[in-house]
Amino acid sequence: MTDSRIPEETTGGTIGKLAGKAKQAAGSVLGNEQLAREGRLQQAQAEAEVEAGLAGAEADQRLAETEVEAAKAENQLERERLQTEVTAKEREAAIEHDEQERMRSAAVRAEQEKAAAERERQFQQSAANKAERRAEDERLAQEQAATRLEREARLSEARADVIDPEETG
Repeated sequence: MTDSRIPEETTGGTIGKLAGKAKQAAGSVLGNEQLAREGRLQQAQAEAEVEAGLAGAEADQRLAETEVEAAKAENQLERERLQTEVTAKEREAAIEHDEQERMRSAAVRAEQEKAAAERERQFQQSAANKAERRAEDERLAQEQAATRLEREARLSEARADVIDPEETG
């Protein structure tokens, strides 16, 4: 069937395996050891090709899994980086908010202190005005008392002159 001087072209896969079995069976039946050996080799080659294909598929699968794991790791790193960035921005916003709140509180306190100082000034001014009015009232009362006393003194002198006109004079 085959010439040992011409290299045998074998077909791989399932067809190659079936062809190898057929050659092996034919070689055994015919007593052609060369043909039987060629059939066994073709089967072995077909099996090796299937195993190589499976090994290649497994390697491709492992490579794909490795790439998926690497992508997951990259995604996790990116997620952590973004989370860190978001956390930092949130901290910055909180710090800015706290600073604005402190400034607002300080402005409110300053306004309250200013209002309290103004109330104190008005109270002091009012107290000073009252004291001034009291002093003026007292001065007027003293002037009135002095005027009344002068009048009474003149009236008393006039009475005394009426009673004893000689003493005057």
